[in-house]
Amino acid sequence: MTGRTRIVGFCCNYCGYASADLAGLRHLSYSPDVMIIRLPCSGRVDVLHILRAFRKGADAVFVAGCLEKNCNYEYGNIEAKKRVEHARRIMSDLGLEPERLEMFNVASNMGWKFKEIVDEMASRVEKLGTCPLGKVRK
Repeated sequence: MTGRTRIVGFCCNYCGYASADLAGLRHLSYSPDVMIIRLPCSGRVDVLHILRAFRKGADAVFVAGCLEKNCNYEYGNIEAKKRVEHARRIMSDLGLEPERLEMFNVASNMGWKFKEIVDEMASRVEKLGTCPLGKVRK
């Protein structure tokens, strides 16, 4: 991470991480400020993981799961989407912009889409500025 912008991506192994890998193989450049956390399934992400990422200094967080109705674990991506929506409500209650958090659905053969996801989140951070929680981290 460059220290300027911090983006955390929770990526399912089967689609989100595979699309990131494919983006790299195809030499598609995206922000180096993204930290990818590989999960067995996006359904394994918890609201606490998301909120902890912000507490530890993330300016934006995204969850990349399988396409809807195409989850390797059947409903993992649906559960992840519910958790992301719950975390967004908590963030709003705390005074943080919920736009800093997003759920994306991507297939393993969509490296171009992963690049778009990172570019989208970097653009959001550029508009919103750094997360105020990052100023209090130690």
